[in-house]
Amino acid sequence: MVSLSGIASKEVAGVDEVGRGPLAGPVVAAAVVLPNEFCLPGLTDSKKISARTRERLNQEIRAIAVDYFIAEASVAEIDELNILQASLLAMHRAVLGLRQTPKHTLVDGNRLPSLPGPATAVVGGDLTEASISAASIIAKVYRDSMMSDYAKQYPGYGLEKHKGYPTRQHLDALLTLGVTPIHRRTFGPVRRLLD
Repeated sequence: MVSLSGIASKEVAGVDEVGRGPLAGPVVAAAVVLPNEFCLPGLTDSKKISARTRERLNQEIRAIAVDYFIAEASVAEIDELNILQASLLAMHRAVLGLRQTPKHTLVDGNRLPSLPGPATAVVGGDLTEASISAASIIAKVYRDSMMSDYAKQYPGYGLEKHKGYPTRQHLDALLTLGVTPIHRRTFGPVRRLLD
């Protein structure tokens, strides 16, 4: 992967978010700054690799990264702002959490959050930009772990399996068990139950 920015890797932050589609839990974003030289076999979009590979890469990314930060926007913020604005807010927080402001920020997608310094939106960036792929992976591993923890707090919903996405198991559980505090009340299936 060659960075679009043309700036050394260690001066570029890659940013991605996970968790736009679920009915439950926060949206999580990560910002990652990689060193100029690194070896991360299998690095790609977090959705394209197995959970085991993500776990391995998560540890390797955290070990070699020049800097990284994970941030989130809460369920309340998602319901107040809408999922797009909450996703942009989480990405904004992730970049602000870095120890130094990057010279350039690469953001997966076609929208840019408010950021300090120059930034580029890269559609499909989690497949073409190493720093965005790295951000995608550590954000997903972090959020998946969070949802597994929520599964212990709210048993019966299958959160440890579907991570809050609207699977048949999740929709059936909502009908029988009801809405929890971690459910997004503005999302259709949840809103309809509350109505």
